[in-house]
Amino acid sequence: MLKYIKAIAALMLTAGILICCKEDFPVDEDGLLITTRSQCYVSNFELLGVDFQTVRTENADIDTTAQTINVKVFYGTDLKNLFPQFSLVTDAKLDPKITGAMDFSDLANPKKFTVVSGNRKVRKTYTVNIAVQQP
Repeated sequence: MLKYIKAIAALMLTAGILICCKEDFPVDEDGLLITTRSQCYVSNFELLGVDFQTVRTENADIDTTAQTINVKVFYGTDLKNLFPQFSLVTDAKLDPKITGAMDFSDLANPKKFTVVSGNRKVRKTYTVNIAVQQP
């Protein structure tokens, strides 16, 4: 009986230590860790078609000062079903989240995406301008 009491006491002590020593790391509404990083930019951009192959004719031109992304796509690309992919600076996140294919067919009203820094205090909105290659 004493053996069981010691085992239970040791288990409770271990659980208490684990709970007391746990550090609380701040997380945002998406469950992502909030860090001290204030950098906020797009480092790379890709645009994929429904077959998950690139539709770009050349590398995207990313201007981090003007906060624009200019990309030219192949003639005949289905602009209503594209999958944008962003590479961001460490700990940053994108708003809105990309959850599937997006419609980029309204070339007069380019899509806008906001990059949010790791500390969640800096927000920069990037405009994605698409041009279609001439036939």
